[in-house]
This record gives sequence, C-alpha cells and structure tokens, in this order.
Amino acid sequence: MEDKNNLIVYIEIDEGRIADVSLELLTKGRSLATTRGIRLEALVIGHNLEGVENQLFPYGVDVVYKMDDPRLEPYTSLPHSSAVINLFREIQPEICLMGATTIGRDLGPRVSSCLHSGLTADCTSLEIGDHTDPVTKKEYKNLLYQIRPAFGGNIVATIVNPEHRPQMATVREGVMKKEVFNPDYKGTVVNLDAEKYVDPASYIVKIIDREIEQSKVNIKNAPIIVAGGYGVGSKENFELLFKLADVLGGDVGASRAAVDAGFVEHERQIGQTGVTVRPKLYIACGISGQIQHIAGMNESSIIISINSDPNAPINTIADYVITGNLEDVIPKLINYYKKNSK
Repeated sequence: MEDKNNLIVYIEIDEGRIADVSLELLTKGRSLATTRGIRLEALVIGHNLEGVENQLFPYGVDVVYKMDDPRLEPYTSLPHSSAVINLFREIQPEICLMGATTIGRDLGPRVSSCLHSGLTADCTSLEIGDHTDPVTKKEYKNLLYQIRPAFGGNIVATIVNPEHRPQMATVREGVMKKEVFNPDYKGTVVNLDAEKYVDPASYIVKIIDREIEQSKVNIKNAPIIVAGGYGVGSKENFELLFKLADVLGGDVGASRAAVDAGFVEHERQIGQTGVTVRPKLYIACGISGQIQHIAGMNESSIIISINSDPNAPINTIADYVITGNLEDVIPKLINYYKKNSK
C-alpha cells in the first residue's frame, strides 16, 4: 500500500507534565522519521495545553496536533479512543508509537482493533528495514521492524506489518534514550476541535475525583544501582545490598527471581517484566543473568558482577567480575569505600 509521510507519537500528559516515555519515543521517532524521510508528528489530547508544543519541538517534532477540551482531562478510555481513531482515519499515519503504560496498554489495542492495523506490545527496539514475503515473494520497502523478546525471553522476535496502517508499537519507559534533537527546532501546530473527532456518547464516564499515591521506590533514575538476584539467598542478606547502596549514594534493584522469592518489593524489579535502567554503575549481586533481566540493564555504563559462580552468564557482559560469596565481598567493599572516600 502507498504510505503517507508521517510518524506520529501519542503524548501522555497529566496536569501539564509530559510523561518521560513520550519524550523517549519522540527521540526514537525523530531518528526513524529521518531514516524514512518522513515527518515526525505528535498528538496531545487533554486540557490547558497552551504552550505544550514548546516542550515538544526541541525533540524534532514537525507537527503538533492539539485537542484541548476540559472533558478530555484526565484520560478516560472512550473519548481518547474516539479522538485518536477518527483523527487517524483522516491523516492516515504510516507509523504510530505509544508508551507501554497503563494508558498506552488501554488505548493502543482499542485503536489498532478499530483500524484493523495490528499492534506489537512492549518493543525493546525499533528500526526501519525491508521485508520479502516468504510465500508470495512480494517485496516491501521501509517497514517498521518491531523488535521484542518472545517465548519468555528465549528468542528475540522481529515483527513487521506489511499491508495495514498505521504500523503500531508500544514501548516501555526507559527502553529508549531521551535526548533533545535541537533546542531551537520549530514545527507547526494544528489545533483540533474535539466536537469533530470525539463521539458525544463516549463522555458517558466522568471522573469525579482522583487519589494518586506516588511510588516510594524510583530506581529508574538512580546513577548507581546495587541489584540482587535469587543467589543473595534471603531478605536478610539483601540488607547488605541496601548498606552498600547507601554508602555509594545509589539504590537497590532486583531480578524477578529475587522478587518472586519475597526478598524485596516488586517496584525494585529490573528486566523484561520490570523497569529498564541505565545507571552509570550497576553492581549485580548473585544474579545469574537470564536474558529477561539483561534486557533491563545491559545499557548500564559500567557493570560489576559479584557471584560465587565464575561461569554465571552475566559475567559475559560485565566489565568487572568478582568471584566470591556476597557475605565476604560486600562488607569489604563497604569498608574500603568508607576509608578511601572523602
């Protein structure tokens, strides 16, 4: 099919704050749009959106679609789905990217189902490339490669959508880097009338009040992370990791096996089913290094592995490997750091 010349990112915004995942997707979207030779566009739906484009243009956005209406804040499923579906029918985007957040996981399937476009969830990488159908031998140019782990992380699948548009993918927060493209970049703004795009019947649900409790754990932006796996052995042994993290000015993370064993809370889980982190220093303690965990931390600047097993898979990606028992190694690290730091 003939493609339009646009890649659009759905922007999550709440009380004037744009979600980090949306800015990460704009960064990746700018790269993909440049490779593809098409426009990068952004769609913002909500209320009190005046000036929001000034937060988006520096990421290389060519067109910002704004739909401002008090009934569209905060997010509710039906009005936002109606708005996106009807707009997409009009502008026919080639590619659409959304965050794999609570909102994105609700909105994305509704839009893709209605438009019969298909959707790849929880992608870890996005690229532009060609594809030849193995049966018909038909060649397709400049498709979106939607790359994600599959079968429990045992393989990495590359998924393409040759015929239907938009090509849709969701990406978890932290998977892509967030970088300003050009602080002086300027695009155009298109103001959309909600009355034209939103079915009045979709306003059937009204949010009267919201109680929002902020997470007490936020390891995503920690510069140093001390992470523990099942090999740490117990909840009590995890206290050693907390002591080391405290001395280093970092925070504590964990593998899924450690969380499932009840050693620490789920908010600290790093990996395919947890959060993705990029600290300057990642100290992996008693972590074997399954691909599901590595997917969430392999872009750390420096990786140190502390493990009693010299053949642990994580050692292959570590910059430094310390072979030994945690109970012996970590107290020595703590004492040495205390003695040699100001």
